[in-house]
Amino acid sequence: MTDPAVLTAAQAALAAEHAAVYGYGVVGARAGEERAQEAREAYEAHRGRRDALRRTVHGLGGGPVVAEAAYVLPFPVPDAPAAARLAAELESRVAAVYADLVAAADGALRGEAAAALREAAVRGTRWRGGSVAFPGLAGRAPAGA
Repeated sequence: MTDPAVLTAAQAALAAEHAAVYGYGVVGARAGEERAQEAREAYEAHRGRRDALRRTVHGLGGGPVVAEAAYVLPFPVPDAPAAARLAAELESRVAAVYADLVAAADGALRGEAAAALREAAVRGTRWRGGSVAFPGLAGRAPAGA
């Protein structure tokens, strides 16, 4: 029997991938010619992870969450610098849910989640122009820690 925490974490990762695919549609439209290829590659990477997570959730006995018709962006994206900030934010959000999946899962699923976390951290670093100490964990420490 599947641990409910694993299914919940996988569903959250799938939901984040749906949002990332949507968000990269916006990033690609605003990123500018110099970063258009990077945006396309990230879009395709997130589509691939999304499709794999659909199969994973189904394999865990769940009904995969579906994508929303649209997503509210965290801020306006009128130009290339804002598109880069959005891409970095998308990667941070994806990294956070994959960190949860790494914590909940074991075996091959844990390895896949760790690989996805690493990929999100690398893409986020590229878009941000710098790294964070613990990708996926930033801002998640308990109060007073």
